Amino acid sequence: MAIILRLDRVMADRKMSLKELAERVEISNVNLSNLKTGKVKAIRFSTLDAICRELHCQPGDILEYSEEDGDQTG
Repeated sequence: MAIILRLDRVMADRKMSLKELAERVEISNVNLSNLKTGKVKAIRFSTLDAICRELHCQPGDILEYSEEDGDQTG
């Protein structure tokens, strides 16, 4: 997948633990951990909104697009 999750970097910059962010965003530690490690295929806008609110960041700080040679068509 060409979308890279940078949640771990933003959390480290804000010195916020997984447990603390999960409690603030009201999602399980497991779901947040899966999101943090990129083991998800989708994220709800409401979850992204809550994460950005708690980390005082923009969605682009968490999500990054990277072109992959294997996924290009043409």
